[in-house]
Amino acid sequence: MARILGIDPGSRVTGFGVIETGGRKPVYIASGCVRSNDPDLAQRLRIIFEGLRAVIAEHRPDEAVIENVFVKHNVESALKLGQARGAAITALAIHGLAVHSYTPAQIKLAVAGKGNAAKVQIQHMVRALLSLSAAPQADAADALACALCHCHTGTTLARIARAGALTRERRL
Repeated sequence: MARILGIDPGSRVTGFGVIETGGRKPVYIASGCVRSNDPDLAQRLRIIFEGLRAVIAEHRPDEAVIENVFVKHNVESALKLGQARGAAITALAIHGLAVHSYTPAQIKLAVAGKGNAAKVQIQHMVRALLSLSAAPQADAADALACALCHCHTGTTLARIARAGALTRERRL
């Protein structure tokens, strides 16, 4: 069993989601958001860092997944998002966690079957895949989607590695 912490970074709201893998299907452990409305960016980054350290201490993940920064129009927003992502990665690194990262399109494709899925579709699929009674808040759902993406991708990569090993053995 592996415990995966997914993170959807944001400078005001950073979503987190924890799942456990290893059985037939991933199991929901926890999710939520680290929130800060402080006008000072440095204080918001501190809150993200400390909030995620508390999540890590409580849930003891084995590895972590964080969404890559995506720049569409506003460069200033992308820079703030990158700094929030850096604060989150630092919290993960201090705890010695392996950190994986995927683009928003990769996460959406792995969870909803299309790379341009809307937030409501991600919430619906996260709810269905984890058998939740209600859809999580959008940022928490995105974080859980990160963890699910890594779970699905990791399983596929492990199968490919096993198939490659079998092929090499047959050649010998």
